[in-house]
Amino acid sequence: MGAAGSVLIQDGAMVRPAACLFDLDGLLLDTEPLHAEAWQHAASHFGRPLAAHELLALRGRRRHDCADQVLQWIGGSGAPTTPSRDDLLAVRQPIAEALLVRAAPMPGAPDLVEHCAALGIPMALATSSSKAAVDLKASPHPWLAAIRVRVHGDDPHLGQGKPAPDVFLLAAERLGVDAQHCWAFEDSPAGVRAARAAGCRVHVLPPSHLSVEQRRELYPGIECFLASLIEVLEELQ
Repeated sequence: MGAAGSVLIQDGAMVRPAACLFDLDGLLLDTEPLHAEAWQHAASHFGRPLAAHELLALRGRRRHDCADQVLQWIGGSGAPTTPSRDDLLAVRQPIAEALLVRAAPMPGAPDLVEHCAALGIPMALATSSSKAAVDLKASPHPWLAAIRVRVHGDDPHLGQGKPAPDVFLLAAERLGVDAQHCWAFEDSPAGVRAARAAGCRVHVLPPSHLSVEQRRELYPGIECFLASLIEVLEELQ
């Protein structure tokens, strides 16, 4: 079981969560390699290819936060000029938009969402992606329509992005539940930190290529990880 945080126990049995709060990229949809490709192309265009650990550090964060981080790396690399955020995104966005509509569901994601809906468990999307980006990525996936409550990275009521807990706290508030009684589902280190800070019980689905040592370094305090969302179906009976 890949969970950490508060667990509800009653009479020795696990109680269903008050709600399930889902990340999107890398958790429900297999978009992270596509995001990485777009950021790599944009950074390389300005003379600063990104290392694997740098691409991993961008996971789960809002687009402008990622752009600002990439600009810092470009500026510190000795490149002749540092582009503006708009210049960087002008290269990145068309590539990302062309790639992201092809993203496949993560294994077990449609089944888990449909299972939660069938059980009547409230759900919310807690994502760093903008509303326009979510609409683009979700358009080929009608099963995502079951998640009606959504907090986007550009939500006007959202304070800080991940790793701050705001997105999960706001999602729980909109569902009318306590975040400490929710299950959060995340793949990125920034997202896991955000969900844990919100008090959620966190199910962690890390990138499959990470070694045990890398998981330990990137997800401190997490001892168990999901290999697939299918595992969660066995808990929610």
